[in-house]
Formats: sequence, structure tokens, C-alpha cells
Amino acid sequence: MNTRQAVMMASGVARRGAMLKLVIPAGVIFFIFLVALGIVGSIAGSSQASIAACGDAGKPDTEYDDGRDNGGDNGGGNGGNGGGGGTGGKLREQQIANAKIIDGEAATAGLSGRATLIALMTALQESTLINLDHGDRDSVGLFQQRPSTGWGTVEQIMDPHYSSKMFLLGKGFKRGDHGDPPGLSDIPGWDTMALGDAAQKVQRSAFPDLYAGQESEARRIAHEAGLDLDRGGSPAPTGTATDAAVPPGSYPSGYTRPTSTEKPDEGVFNRCEGKEFGDEPKTDPGKDGRVFHDKDAPWPPEVKNRRSTAEAIAWAKQEAARHTPSEDWFRMCLMFTAKTYGWNSAGTGHAIDHYWAMPSSMRHTKDRNPPPGALLFWRNSSRSGHVALYVGNGEIASNDIREPGRISIVPADEIERKWGAIYEGWAPPYFPNGG
Repeated sequence: MNTRQAVMMASGVARRGAMLKLVIPAGVIFFIFLVALGIVGSIAGSSQASIAACGDAGKPDTEYDDGRDNGGDNGGGNGGNGGGGGTGGKLREQQIANAKIIDGEAATAGLSGRATLIALMTALQESTLINLDHGDRDSVGLFQQRPSTGWGTVEQIMDPHYSSKMFLLGKGFKRGDHGDPPGLSDIPGWDTMALGDAAQKVQRSAFPDLYAGQESEARRIAHEAGLDLDRGGSPAPTGTATDAAVPPGSYPSGYTRPTSTEKPDEGVFNRCEGKEFGDEPKTDPGKDGRVFHDKDAPWPPEVKNRRSTAEAIAWAKQEAARHTPSEDWFRMCLMFTAKTYGWNSAGTGHAIDHYWAMPSSMRHTKDRNPPPGALLFWRNSSRSGHVALYVGNGEIASNDIREPGRISIVPADEIERKWGAIYEGWAPPYFPNGG
């Protein structure tokens, strides 16, 4: 019995009138007891939830921290995307385009709509279904495949057609060849096992339980893209390549090299150096773990927000001082920074993606001398990373750092000391897709 049922029971008892007067006190006591249990349960749950909080060192974030309000358009011009889970217009356009590529490769290989669904769930968890040129260690692309573990070269993996075929068919692009790394079709029983388990068999993730949580969003995107997830597959293995392994720097036979518009953008992210090629620190960066200091740096002219810098900092401090927060900020670091500047959404899928989506001229890599009002970004074990508002004097306004769901004003280096995060750099409060 839950609290709502207890309330209904209490109401029913009251309506019976005098006949049950003796029962009412007992019912009230029982109701209070249930509420107390609920409170105790929520306290116990919060300690577990904090493990996966935005910016915490633990499980990757399975939610979309894009700074939007649940159930509405985030200003990206895509309000009719099903409600309750829509993302920004430009982001959604990329997701739908990539979903169609994945489904096209699955259909070409004779695989069922179930294979498409598993691939969509996997790409949503790994990259938000966006073709990323960065990731954990040397991971890149839709499925965050690693060149160092045999998935191909960076250029190959950054082609969504290639990476989709590798996920679905494995090395050699031939169903059932059982090469290494294996594709989905190499996994015995993949079409009957649980969706998340099938994804994990291919990805071999340290967080195997997270793929299953992407099923609803994957189905929503498939519906918007017009994909048939009930499509059947051919029973016999088919493929477009021989059993030979794919030589580095080449494509298997039968594969058409992408057109220039599908090739990865220039400036691939170099995970060995922790930065984009040519993206050097613009000032003396300092060392990890050191305190932060203020500097004067005017925002570029294209940075235009609904609140001024002073107003944004004042709003953040006011939110931190509230006895009861205006919102539950659990895992909502990007939404919080967007709202400090007057936006209801940031227009980006994850905090760390927001940083790398900035023009390179705006990214101040490893610089620990940000101006007040800047956005500070960290990379950690979470898919989302973390972002906070720099309020000056070496301090930030951050969610979840002292208490899950609340905003606190803390030293900026506390994110590294408490969460073990890696500081990426700061950027101006630029929300080109803010809504």
C-alpha cells in the first residue's frame, strides 16, 4: 500500500460516518506511519541517487540533461515531437538523420527492426545519437567505438554508415563471421534476449544496465523518423564483404565511401592530448586542483542572453540561498546554467557536449582564470560531464555538490577534489539554441 492508497482509505473511512468513528484514530495513526515510512525511504534513496548525480563519479547519466522543461518545446522549433521527451530542434534533426542511417544499414543487411531498436538504444546511451568527435579515451562516433580496440580508424568510425555497420555486423561487415570486435548479428540469440543485454554483448560496457533505459526514447525517435521497428529480417546470414578483416585506413569491399558532406568535420578531437587539434589554451592555464582566480574578459558580440552577467550571478546566489529550492536541480547542471541567464533550455544534449559545440575561439582550455559569469566544464565518468556558473572569487554555483537537487556556492576546485572530475575549461555563457 502506498501513501495515495492510504489517503483514499482514510477518505473512505471518514465517509462511513459514525459507524466507524472508532476506526478513524487508528487509520490516522496508520496514515502517519506510512508517511513516516515514505520519508525514511526517500532519505535512503537520496543517498543512492546521489551516486549518479550530474557531475558525480559513478554511473553515467541516463537522462537527457539538455536544460529543457519536461514535456515542452525547448525553443528549438520542434515542439511537436511527442511531448515529455523532446529535445532541441537542431539536435533532434541530427538524431533523426542518424537514426535513418542506422535503420538503413540494418535493412540493407537483412536485419530486423529489432536490430535497429537495439542500435538506437545503444547510440542514445553512448552519444545521445549524435556523431561525436570525442569521448572517453579514444572513443568517437555514434557508438563511441575505439580505434585502439579494433573498430577502425577515427575517420572510419566518424562515418555513421561505417560505425552502424560495425555495430550491426562486426569486423568484415558480414553476418555471423564472429570476428573481433563482434557485431550484433554475431551474438547468439541476440534477437530473443533482452534489448539492453544484446547491446551490452556488443559494447562490453562497464555500465551494462544503462542501455535498457533508452528504449522509450529510441522508440520515440524511431516514430518521428518513420522507422518500422516491427520489420522482419531475413533468416539467412547475408553480408557485403568477405571474411577478411578490414585493413586499417580502408573500407571493406562492397562499401561505398561517404560523400564529402558525410565525412567528419575538420578538427577531430584528440583524446591523447585531451583537446581538439589546434585548440590550445588561450592564457596561462594553471594546474589541475589549483584554485581559480578572476580575470576580466568581455563576452564576444554573439553572446546575447536574457539576463546580464550580474543578473545571472545574483539569480544563482538567490537560488543557492533558498531554504526550499525553486526546482529539483538533481542532474540538471546544464538546465541550471541556462536558467541563470534567463533561458528555459540550453538546446544541447549534455553539459560536456555544450562545451565542445562552442566555437573554438570561445573555449579556454584548462584556463583557471575565468571571468565572473563564465561557464566552467568538467569531464568525469558520467556521460554528461558537468557544468557550473562561475560567480567570482574562486567560487561556482553548482547543483548536487553539497546536496542532491540543491544549488550550493562552493570553491570551483571542489568539483575535482570531491568528484575526481577533470577540468576541461571555461567558455562564455553562449546559448545559441537556448529557448
